[in-house]
Amino acid sequence: MNVRWIFTLALMIVTFLGLVPAYAAEAPRQPEATLKVMNREVITFRTDLAGAPPAVRVERARARIVNLDIAELVQPVRSEPYSLGQTRGYQVLLGNRPLFAILEGDIDPDGGETLDAAAQRTVKLLDELRTAYLEQRYWPAILKGLGLSLVASVLLAGLLWVLWRGTRFISTSLDRIREAHEAATTRIEWQEYAARLGVRLLWLLRWAVALFLIYTWIMYVLNRFPVTRPLGGHLGRFVLRLLEWLGAGIVSSIPGLVTIGVIFFITRGIVEILNLFFNRVQSGQVQAPFLHAETVSATRQIVTVIVWALAVAVAYPYIPGSSSDAFKGLSVMFGLMISLGSTGLMTQLMSGLVVIYSRALRKGDLVSVSGNDGVVVEIGALATKFVNLKNEEITIPNSVLVGNSIKNYTRLADTRGAMISTKITIGYDAPWRQVHAMFLIAAEQTAGVQREPEPFVLQRALSDFYVEYELFAHIGDPMRRFQILTELHANIQDQFNEYGVQIMSPNFEDQPGQPVVVPKENWYAAPAVRPVTNEK
Repeated sequence: MNVRWIFTLALMIVTFLGLVPAYAAEAPRQPEATLKVMNREVITFRTDLAGAPPAVRVERARARIVNLDIAELVQPVRSEPYSLGQTRGYQVLLGNRPLFAILEGDIDPDGGETLDAAAQRTVKLLDELRTAYLEQRYWPAILKGLGLSLVASVLLAGLLWVLWRGTRFISTSLDRIREAHEAATTRIEWQEYAARLGVRLLWLLRWAVALFLIYTWIMYVLNRFPVTRPLGGHLGRFVLRLLEWLGAGIVSSIPGLVTIGVIFFITRGIVEILNLFFNRVQSGQVQAPFLHAETVSATRQIVTVIVWALAVAVAYPYIPGSSSDAFKGLSVMFGLMISLGSTGLMTQLMSGLVVIYSRALRKGDLVSVSGNDGVVVEIGALATKFVNLKNEEITIPNSVLVGNSIKNYTRLADTRGAMISTKITIGYDAPWRQVHAMFLIAAEQTAGVQREPEPFVLQRALSDFYVEYELFAHIGDPMRRFQILTELHANIQDQFNEYGVQIMSPNFEDQPGQPVVVPKENWYAAPAVRPVTNEK
């Protein structure tokens, strides 16, 4: 065991000693450095030269270039082949004065540029830099640049002043037109909103033009001086790249936009054909077994939404930017919002469809739901609205309508008229034939009760203490149901009082000695007023 452990330890030591020279030989690579003079990038150094890292090479080259005098700047820039041991490169010179060397290790391996091409490009950049140095030290050129910049500044100020005054005049005129139109009519029309939108767009356009003028002025002024000329060139190239990108995007979007337009027009045509069909069904010109007058409007909306949803689904891939991550993120966000908040909404929507397609009620019907009597004024996708006799609006969610019974007093009024009924209990001492006759006379005297079909009376129960009678009659106008019932009740009381039959449930131990009725001479006791008749 001891020999094995000694052998293993010796092997680990030998392996470690063998790896140390390899790690020691691999010195950390110096970061690359770029030579910049007068806002111009000349060359990027990526390797050492005679022990000098790229950063040191940059500082030495910049010091040689900055310390050049006028006599040297008039000489041409050139390059000569250069070699140091196995390293090949080019020596860049101004006249006979060396500035720096370009080595094979300085070439970007991923850029695809050769050493010769890099040397030629660097010579061209240095020649432009030499010319800029000469121009920078030539005072007439500087004064000319200052003068042109001053003229450009004055022109910029004038253009901005004209832009501000012009847009203010136009916006004021639009506001005056809008106010005059608003004062001339009380209706809400699109011209008012168009004027407001025009003013907002005008202000936005003003700022856009102002920023463009200021950007152009900055670019022009920077190009007037040799030191800042590269910055002006960068600004100009940025605008050109931006315009090129926008133009390429617009051109590439044209086929998709044309496809979307075709889909839109085809869908619009389909919707118009469907609307024509539904209009004829609603007017009765076309009979469809699956459609009724009450459900045509809802069916039209559902079919229209489905058609447009299919059109959007087909056109979605052709929308510019639909494949971008931002567009996908918005789609996911909206989908999540709809998923989280659609539970109750979908319940109400489906309940609304049940209410509509069951044809339990329609707009204008007199109905009773959960003890609420009223006229239907609106059947919405989420709730139904009623107006009762107190002129109060009652809103009932469609899910409540689906879960409760609905009494519709109007639905059958188109054929035989709506039916009303009223109950009273009379003692056994009153002849039932007399009670029937008084009921029918009271119904005949009530305005709004139809003569055909004739009213009739049913004896609903023979209880221990009284007989339960119920009068049934048809009315022509269901909307006057409660007014007709009020008048019918009054006539019933008059008839029973006139013939001396008491209207009460005789649930007592001792029968009164005389009928409990109101004598006819007391029918109009104060403060009641006897109606004026033409009888003499």
